[in-house]
Amino acid sequence: MWQVYLKELTELLRDKKTLMFVILLPILIFPVLFGIMGLVMANVSRQAEAEEHRYVVIHADRAAEFTDSLFYHKNFKQVTTELTSVDELKQAIRDDKFDVAIVIPADFDASAANLDQSKWQLIHNSSSQLDMISKHFNELLKGYSQKLQQAKLLALGVTMEQMPAVLEPVKVERVNTAESRENIGELIGGWIAYLLVPLCLVGASYPAMDIGAGEKERGTLETLLICPISRTAIVLGKFMTVLTTGLVAALITVVSFGGWGYIIGSMMGVDIVAKAMSTLGFIDLSLILALLIPLTAIFAALLLSLSIYARSYKEAQNYIGPLTMVVFMPLVVSILPGIELNWKLAMVPVLNVALGIKELVKGTIEYSLLGVVLLSTLVLAGAMIAFCVSWFQKEKVLFR
Repeated sequence: MWQVYLKELTELLRDKKTLMFVILLPILIFPVLFGIMGLVMANVSRQAEAEEHRYVVIHADRAAEFTDSLFYHKNFKQVTTELTSVDELKQAIRDDKFDVAIVIPADFDASAANLDQSKWQLIHNSSSQLDMISKHFNELLKGYSQKLQQAKLLALGVTMEQMPAVLEPVKVERVNTAESRENIGELIGGWIAYLLVPLCLVGASYPAMDIGAGEKERGTLETLLICPISRTAIVLGKFMTVLTTGLVAALITVVSFGGWGYIIGSMMGVDIVAKAMSTLGFIDLSLILALLIPLTAIFAALLLSLSIYARSYKEAQNYIGPLTMVVFMPLVVSILPGIELNWKLAMVPVLNVALGIKELVKGTIEYSLLGVVLLSTLVLAGAMIAFCVSWFQKEKVLFR
């Protein structure tokens, strides 16, 4: 088995495509892509923040102070219109005549002593994910509303000292029992699993296709089968190769992200990586690795079985492609709020490992549950390896 393992590993290391997928992509390409994506998002957000919005105010004279604050705001530019109805204003926005319309009721009177609530209308296109119009408008309206509140309360005989108690009769002071590590873990714990688990799958995918379906296409599988080695030793050697590449790809990527994150964070004066890693001890990191090894073994056995079954490299890609979506579904569930590891979820493949990593990062793991996660993953890994070995024994699979 070890001779087959060393033979397959040597062949993969000689393959430039393997070196690119397993080593070059994690070290350089992924960080560069994420960095470019971050810069683009930051640039889009900065442009949206600085964008100037054309606006009209219907019955502007009814709230002169608010209209003035809108006029002098750097993100708004006033235009004129003769339109008054809501439907006409909506159509004008669709026709790009202006960006936002504010309709103030004709009977609104800021100096009136009555306590009736006035309903204003903000008409704009909110389909943009960076909806800065609502943000800027709400900021201005909040300040204007506070001034109206003070004026009406003063008219009712409420002093400035009494206003906080009237506006907010009960003030809640929140005392958080969660430690800083638990807060950090809740924020990033699920995303760490979301990053690590697919990397183990992707790192194992290419070698699995190459040493299974790839050998069929090259015609080297028959040469290997006539060697004085049992088929069990052959398939286990191939399995160990796929397992190794999956774990190495994940490890290289994590180290690469950590290194780039540390460098960029130090340049920006925000050492996020160091703060996050300082919350994890050696035991926690070892337990995360212990969870990833049997999970990667499941992936390796499954990928190798599909690759051995496929007639060609392209057919293997068609089989393995949908597997990525199947793996991502439980990972998405693991990052949802309120989803925590329990005895039932500890038996669900992939999801149990993702939640276990999340709890380890938070520092709130129950070791009995962790043992169940590890045991169930090991049992499934053993079953998948046994299936892969038996699958490799069948002539109709090897020589489809």
